Amino acid sequence: MRLVVLGPPGAGKGTQSARLMQKYGIPQLSTGDMLRAAAGTPAGSRVKALVDSGSLVPDEVVLKIIAARIEQPDAAAGFILDGFPRTVKQAEALDELLRAKNMKLDAVIELKVDESALLGRIDRRAKEMVAKGCAVRADDNPEAFKTRLAAYREMTAPVSDYYARQGLLKTVDGMAPIDRVAAQIDRAAESSARV
Repeated sequence: MRLVVLGPPGAGKGTQSARLMQKYGIPQLSTGDMLRAAAGTPAGSRVKALVDSGSLVPDEVVLKIIAARIEQPDAAAGFILDGFPRTVKQAEALDELLRAKNMKLDAVIELKVDESALLGRIDRRAKEMVAKGCAVRADDNPEAFKTRLAAYREMTAPVSDYYARQGLLKTVDGMAPIDRVAAQIDRAAESSARV
């Protein structure tokens, strides 16, 4: 099963993608995590600066990372893309990449959320990380969040329409309790896999 999970920052993409990974035994390919890992390499200082400021990393860099990752053995049965594509151009490039590998997406799950509640989610996530003794992501601060949310509205929201025209988009109420969101996603993913 090959899925894309869409939604603004703080919508719960990572939480739901991790759960899908456990349920279906396929890897969660979080572009944010992959980019943060790339930022830790000597050649990744530019990526780190972009990620830390909440800015977007150039498409060709992200596509190279994804192309290499979906060729790994653990992705043979499928994968969950979390945080990508962020633009219609990236969605088109992903389609081309998958076609070249004789692959296709099964569904695109969009988490619809109340944007005014997202800053509170980001703040809670940062506090939970501190309470666990973990480092807080550099982009989990109000300024970077506002930059990320503005970029989402401008560039990523149109991706939903792109996938809706292909009949792949499944919309889920991301403000519901986590278990209800999970159940909605499972129904959407399973119905798409049967088509």
